[in-house]
Amino acid sequence: MIKYRAGKWGIGFAFRLKGSVFPRAVVFALPCACLSAALHIMLQDEETAAKIGVHNLNNGALQGFYSVLGFLIVFRSQQAYSRWWEGGGLL
Repeated sequence: MIKYRAGKWGIGFAFRLKGSVFPRAVVFALPCACLSAALHIMLQDEETAAKIGVHNLNNGALQGFYSVLGFLIVFRSQQAYSRWWEGGGLL
């Protein structure tokens, strides 16, 4: 459990590593970000993109991905908001 002391709430609290999910999230996010950056740089070259076969992708797959992603974000936000109201109602 995290022990909080009164008077120590400042900007340093947001960047504290003890009790934070930041180190655990970085383990997953940093490799994905590096891979995405490398692929982006590599696919800027049209010759390389043509070799791989991604120079003329259909936008339907990307549009489907964005639709599913948008639905999931809205669904999760709606659930969080309903839980927040339920918690407020129980007070």
